[in-house]
Amino acid sequence: MELQVETTAEVDVIHVAGRLDLVGANSLKDIIRRRLQDNQVCMVLNMKKVDFINSSGLGALVSVLKDVRLAGGRLALSELASYVKEIFAITQLSNVFEIYDTEKQARTTFQKPVTV
Repeated sequence: MELQVETTAEVDVIHVAGRLDLVGANSLKDIIRRRLQDNQVCMVLNMKKVDFINSSGLGALVSVLKDVRLAGGRLALSELASYVKEIFAITQLSNVFEIYDTEKQARTTFQKPVTV
């Protein structure tokens, strides 16, 4: 699995590619926990290129969602591949996670309103 982090002032976008299985799940948990240690608590996981996910991957996502929320942050998912979207629907995790069709939509939910 490949993980690429793109950092902005408002939110980190983590591009996830490949298999989100036991090995990939541990890598994902590690990178998100490192971001939390750096006080980056707003994240989007772009899952466009995830071509496989199993129970270990789903468990890791639930685990990091809990970690992010405990840190006072938010975690959103974007661009779920159709296979992954189907798994989320079957497991009803689509009711637990913030899921957006595009990365841009997910990013804009983190933008702070401008005060004048």
